[in-house]
This record gives sequence, structure tokens and C-alpha cells, in this order.
Amino acid sequence: MSETEPESGESSALSDLFDEASGDIAVGELEAAVEKYRRCIEIDPLFFDGWHALGMALMKIGRFPEAIEAGLRATQLKPNDQLAWSSLSMFYVRNHQIAEAESAGVKARILSWGGKIAKEEGTMTRTDESPTP
Repeated sequence: MSETEPESGESSALSDLFDEASGDIAVGELEAAVEKYRRCIEIDPLFFDGWHALGMALMKIGRFPEAIEAGLRATQLKPNDQLAWSSLSMFYVRNHQIAEAESAGVKARILSWGGKIAKEEGTMTRTDESPTP
């Protein structure tokens, strides 16, 4: 098992903690949710859902620069995730960084059309050329 993968006990704890944080969001306990989402990503720094949810919670409480940091991490973990780019665009808008918001929004739009932002492992597609007969 790699150092970055949570062990099975940690995985269960991570899932429970993430669910608790999501419950906090549902009842409006945003600060509590932020702290729990932060603990999730401490347990597993590669936990995409944790980074994305952290960014959303931070945005809801007006901590836009921190939301942007979390959103950027989410897009690094899953560069072809349309929701991650859409959310990051929203974080930038809230922080009045319009050029950055437009750039992230374009990436979300490309993904919505079926395109890719990053080459996925195991694929040999080229986006810069027409297919050869």
C-alpha cells in the first residue's frame, strides 16, 4: 500500500467524516463542515471529493482565496472533471478574478463537449490532428 492511500480503517473513518461534514452543510454548520473536510484531506491528500467539497464550503462562507486553493487542487487531481472546473470558475468569480474565471469556465465547456484537458493514462488519442485513414 502506498503512503498516500488510506488504510482500510482510515478509509472507513474518512467516509464517516466526509458524511458528517456533508450533514453539517445540510444543516448550515459551514465552519464545522470546513474543519471536517480539512481533516478528510489530511487523512487522504488525494481525496478529490474532499478537496472539491472543501472548496464549496469555503466559498459559501466567503473565504474565496482558500476556496480557489482547494479548487485548484481538485482540478490537479482530476483535470478532466467538468464540475471541478465549473466550481473553480465560480470561486474565481466570487473573488473578482474574471480572467481566471473565464479560463476555468472554458475548460469546463471543453469537457462538456466531450473534449479533454489532460491526456488520460492508457489512451493514445491526439487532439491536434485529424484521424489518419
